[in-house]
Amino acid sequence: MTDDPKLLALLGIARRAGRLSCGHDGAIDAIRARRARLCLLSSDAAARLQAEIKREAAFGGREIPVFTLHAGMAEIGHATGLRSAVVTVNDEGFAKAMNAYLSEHTSGEVDL
Repeated sequence: MTDDPKLLALLGIARRAGRLSCGHDGAIDAIRARRARLCLLSSDAAARLQAEIKREAAFGGREIPVFTLHAGMAEIGHATGLRSAVVTVNDEGFAKAMNAYLSEHTSGEVDL
């Protein structure tokens, strides 16, 4: 099963609106600055990266939802214009829409 094209389209729109942080450094910065509302990992993200993002998202009571998508880095790159294994959504509206979709269509948050 691949992620719905609607979800990837939302990622693309959020990227064009400047509401995403892409890549390791951008995601960590957004999480630490408390701008991140949702973290998305590609299906082919390294286990070490997944563990680091999950740890940062939960540190200090942040409780930012983290999901692993069925899409790989190439699919996320096609949707956003940037090939990366981790993306944070830094807008409440986009995050709510994506979180609702992911909660409905996946088993929920990633447990690492």
